[in-house]
Amino acid sequence: MIYDLGTVIGILLVVAIILSSAIKVVREYERGVVFRLGRLIGVKGPGLIILIPIVDRMVKVSLRVITLDVPVQEVITRDNVPIKINAVVYFRVIDPIKAVVEVEDYIMATSQISQTTLRSVSGQVELDELLAHRERINQRLQSIIDEQTDPWGIKVSIVEIKDLELPEGMKRAMARQAEAERERRAKIINAEGEYQAAEKLAEAARILDQYPKALQLRFLQTMREVASERNSMVVFPFPIEFLEAFSKRRE
Repeated sequence: MIYDLGTVIGILLVVAIILSSAIKVVREYERGVVFRLGRLIGVKGPGLIILIPIVDRMVKVSLRVITLDVPVQEVITRDNVPIKINAVVYFRVIDPIKAVVEVEDYIMATSQISQTTLRSVSGQVELDELLAHRERINQRLQSIIDEQTDPWGIKVSIVEIKDLELPEGMKRAMARQAEAERERRAKIINAEGEYQAAEKLAEAARILDQYPKALQLRFLQTMREVASERNSMVVFPFPIEFLEAFSKRRE
């Protein structure tokens, strides 16, 4: 039987199409979920996969870590402070069959769960806790999102709050509060210094009262320090005790 050139080319094209649909290559970081006439037959890969044309259909699933950016959410905290908050979620597929069979789009589903969980958890805590204990909030978010996405074959490894935007009025109030706190600490430190100095002065006064000559020595030392400054005028106080000595001699 003799075929013309066009027929041969047509047959070759059909064979090429059949082979291209029957032979698939799955990369190392991918897995192929294979369906035969609509029924799940298992997971294939990595490597070369042979499928039955028209009968088999394969869905590729990546096993690499996916970085999901959670958009900004407007939240009112438990102490009635409006804030804007966003986060980032790191997750990967650990069960390709569940990721294909149990949910239509696991990336979109994980994104929606992350958004609702972020709003819910942020609304249950006060602003101070959200600012001071962010690591604990991140762990709580990771635990809730991981539990909710587990039926889809998803493992959430990390959830991090990226940014937290406060209203301008709240920023000014927090700045005033921080300034008042710094002034309070400064006054306490100054008062403690005055108290310690007063204790030392009282102790020195008791010692000088027991040893009057020590007061004269201290007076002479002070005059020496004043004289070393090269002042043009020095006020020299004359102790009354010196006059008592002359009055005793006259008597």
